[in-house]
Amino acid sequence: MNIPQDLRYSKDHEWVRVEGDVATVGITDFAQSELGDIVFVEVETEDEDLEVDAVFGTIEAVKTVSDMFMPLAGTVVELNAALEDNPALINEDPYGEGWIIKIKVEEGADMGHLLTAEAYAAEVG
Repeated sequence: MNIPQDLRYSKDHEWVRVEGDVATVGITDFAQSELGDIVFVEVETEDEDLEVDAVFGTIEAVKTVSDMFMPLAGTVVELNAALEDNPALINEDPYGEGWIIKIKVEEGADMGHLLTAEAYAAEVG
């Protein structure tokens, strides 16, 4: 299982990469492997301000539909348009081309609840 060291993780299996005031968010390698083949991603929260743990969208795999939760409070500013035509990018490259949203975060946003790679690895066993 791939768990990049430079990211932070939520207990809901989202990953976060913060660059300046923008956080890129996707689901982890563990989450995509548990879901199986991803067939659809729906995010209807673009331009909305959402709190930590708010549902920002859903992800549909062959066998199930799961909610995705905000790992940080902020405004959803961008959706990965490539997922519309090819949601399997999440299975193929969950930490790269398979990112899901970008969030504009407040300066000094609290990230203390997010897990390090080591803590996330311990969480998923």
